Amino acid sequence: MNIFADIRDLILNNLDLLVSEGTLPAGLNTAPVTAEPPRDAAHGDMATNAAMVLAKPAKMKPRDIADALAAKLMQDHRITSADVAGPGFLNLRLAPSVWQDVAATVLATGTDFGRGSLGAGKKVNVEYVSANPTGPLHVGHTRGAVFGDALASLLDFAGFDVTREYYINDGGAQVDVLARSVYLRYLEAHGQEVAFPDGTYPGDYLIAVGEALKDKVGAQYIDQGEEYWLEDIRSFATEKMMDLIRADLLALGVQMDVFYSEKSLYGTGRIEAALEDLKNKGLIYEGVLEPPKGKKPEDWEPREQTLFRSTAHGDDVDRPVMKSDGGWTYFAPDIAYHYDKVQRGFDLLIDVFGADHGGYVKRMKAAVSALSDGKVALDIKLTQLVKLFKNGEPFKMSKRAGTFVTLRDVVDQVGPDVTRFHMLTRKNDAMLDFDFDKVLEQSRENPVFYVQYAHARVASVLRKAAEAGIAADDAALRAADLGKLDHEAELTVLRKLAEWPRLVDTAARSNEPHRVAFYLYELASDFHSLWNRGNEVPTLRFLQDGDTATSQAKIALARATAIVIAAGLGILGVNPAQEMR
Repeated sequence: MNIFADIRDLILNNLDLLVSEGTLPAGLNTAPVTAEPPRDAAHGDMATNAAMVLAKPAKMKPRDIADALAAKLMQDHRITSADVAGPGFLNLRLAPSVWQDVAATVLATGTDFGRGSLGAGKKVNVEYVSANPTGPLHVGHTRGAVFGDALASLLDFAGFDVTREYYINDGGAQVDVLARSVYLRYLEAHGQEVAFPDGTYPGDYLIAVGEALKDKVGAQYIDQGEEYWLEDIRSFATEKMMDLIRADLLALGVQMDVFYSEKSLYGTGRIEAALEDLKNKGLIYEGVLEPPKGKKPEDWEPREQTLFRSTAHGDDVDRPVMKSDGGWTYFAPDIAYHYDKVQRGFDLLIDVFGADHGGYVKRMKAAVSALSDGKVALDIKLTQLVKLFKNGEPFKMSKRAGTFVTLRDVVDQVGPDVTRFHMLTRKNDAMLDFDFDKVLEQSRENPVFYVQYAHARVASVLRKAAEAGIAADDAALRAADLGKLDHEAELTVLRKLAEWPRLVDTAARSNEPHRVAFYLYELASDFHSLWNRGNEVPTLRFLQDGDTATSQAKIALARATAIVIAAGLGILGVNPAQEMR
């Protein structure tokens, strides 16, 4: 049930009637017509722009269209008023029964209320985290993990067939550095004193890996050149780091469907196949790039390279795919990886990158456009940095990495639920402040607490109902006389519940899971306001002494609120609280 979609359909049907009657000309594009909450709630329950967007193509005054449409809409039992405002905006008020029916629908469908069909089963790949397997995940990865996971859940809720994917960057020189760093810890495990040169990874997290390597191979690598052990240790260390990363993600409640190895692209013909596809389309050529804008690097020289004609697909400049020494650029395996995604039959690709990858956006979009002949869209979401504080002071200490705050540091401090919710209280491309004390604060200013408190309050109502012998299962509440929910404070909550399916649709269209967190805070605020009004107006209390029928109607509203909160928290990957401690 999406009341906004239903009323929009009503508007479109009546526009068709106006066309058939000759009031409006035929052939009008009604796609831009909307039905949405007005900016000012005092103006009504719903507003439509129909007259404004149709006036010019219809060669009519907006008010004339609005007046004709209003007369038609008033014939529907759901519409109690249709007022023309300003140049031709149409504000509608709906009968209380419309909103009361929402509670019944929520109780009937449970947390599936709002689950949409926008995706229509289309296959979407969401790639996120994809950190180098050289150490534990840091707080920046934490935000990317939370955002990507919530986005995947949102799209699933909206009807997409979602694959969660992690791209293991195990094909570059950083993995050789990891192997050398583990070798030093291996020597330490054998009692040798070692120094960590610049460029190696000195974090304590490799101590256990060095000891594990000792247990596996004994002393056979001691005093051996790296040509003897580098490849073996690289594979061993990568596996151990991925075990660590998987454990870190699990602590946050993140589970991937696919872990895809960059290394698997090398020596298998996959990079060559992807570039051959582009070559067959006339998009690979030998050429010399223009010098970079601004200050020219000292080592820059005009030289012929193998280039991808990315400018043919919206990029600013063409991009090299092969170095002058015949080796692949970093871009080449990324092209091959996305070629593989296209070949796997995804309808939509989403990559979640850190803010430092902004320069990579256009070239990757160009590559996917070229590889799919423009049939597969790529949306790249950049996650901005997280600034950590404790009691308002910058927080930098890490127990495990030595140089940065890890994902585990954050989760150990505040728990996965608080971490996940707070990471979604800002849009992904906005800076985020994370204060370890404030995110645990029990106040309205802390959205995590405020939303959880609303759910916990409903749980307490249900416990008290059970103690009073009031049947409060969903079936009993659904059968209650919901017409008793007629106070404006109650109708406000019902209207907010009705917005949930529309919110899911809007958030999924824009790939913005933070909208769910914002909505939950607003719903919690409306619910808390209703609860507090009960202190002043006893008839608004959820339990009415000696009046089971009225109590059940009011409990039905509370329970419907909890269901929608639980559904929203489920998308965010947060467990709803049953009580606050």
